[in-house]
Amino acid sequence: EVQLVESGGGLVQAGGSLRLSCAASGFTFADASAIGWFRQAPGKEREGVSCISSSDGSTYYGNSVKGRFTVSSDNAKNTVYLQMNSLKPEDTAVYYCAASRFMGTYYSAMYYFRTPSLYNYWGQGTQVTVSS
Repeated sequence: EVQLVESGGGLVQAGGSLRLSCAASGFTFADASAIGWFRQAPGKEREGVSCISSSDGSTYYGNSVKGRFTVSSDNAKNTVYLQMNSLKPEDTAVYYCAASRFMGTYYSAMYYFRTPSLYNYWGQGTQVTVSS
């Protein structure tokens, strides 16, 4: 059974930092085509945060998090991370990690960012709350 287990969410003051982790079991991130982070705030649609392509390691970030968030992966630990710095109240949301199984084609990082239907596996989500 493929599982993505997220951790690291919590309550933090504005300007603070959090690092989210997503550990995979029954699946190897190294064999994935891409790993993505998405978030959903109350009353809003799911929003892409960041993704990393396995083909060349290229990354893509949403405009609202550029310069503040960094996505990375550790193949040895089969874990992906999202380092979040300079957090703002508007970052408050449930954060989800996702993995896209390689099916013969690598797309651009931007395309993975824009196309959540490419992701086969999703984590349970972890709550991030940023207070002012």
